[in-house]
Amino acid sequence: MLLVSPATYVAATLFLGFMGLIFTKILEIYSSAPQEASPANVYFQLFWLPACVMVPLLTMKCLAEERRLGTIETLLTTPVTTTEVVLAKFGAAYFLYTTLWASTLGFFIILKKFSGDARFLDSGPLVGGFLFIAVSGLLFVALGVLASSVTSNQSVAGILGCVMLATLILGGNALSDSAWMTQGMLNPAKAVIDYGHVFSHRDDFTRGVIDSRHVLFYLSGTVLALIFSILSVEAKLLHA
Repeated sequence: MLLVSPATYVAATLFLGFMGLIFTKILEIYSSAPQEASPANVYFQLFWLPACVMVPLLTMKCLAEERRLGTIETLLTTPVTTTEVVLAKFGAAYFLYTTLWASTLGFFIILKKFSGDARFLDSGPLVGGFLFIAVSGLLFVALGVLASSVTSNQSVAGILGCVMLATLILGGNALSDSAWMTQGMLNPAKAVIDYGHVFSHRDDFTRGVIDSRHVLFYLSGTVLALIFSILSVEAKLLHA
């Protein structure tokens, strides 16, 4: 389904074009003056923008379109369960998401080949950064699937998915940096927000710090989002 959907190729084109522009800008910065940070660290700083755009484009049709066309009922008459259908949709979108990110490794390989400088292929930040993309992508894609499961309109699913991701990534960052969150009774809430601070997770991964609490956050969030997706599909079928 994903490979024959125009939205997939739109998402892939937008993603690769945007990441190419980011990489070009990094080259301009490093060619104008020496920098302390690794190019990979700078590269992953804007991960949230393609994630907030690309994930909804990849997931908005996965369940919403099936419900709109009425094909999900037909699909579930075959020897598959709702859980298997949701997991298959999730797995396909996640595989494509991580494949597109992995393809951008070619930017660094080409740069190293033509510059002859191994520092542009710094394995520590690169491995950590791509590992962060793989781990966080589980939750991001699961939220996109959840958004697609609650509506039969793919446009609404795309917008809802984008809002959910922006709230998680940008909203959490804004609240974590807010001074008023440190006051009085809000301290416990700030501790929870800091635990889910996605930008902090990214910084740790790119520094080579793999905290099991971060991994648990994404894995548990993914499981919850998928459970809610399954329940949403089953609820809609019962009321159909």
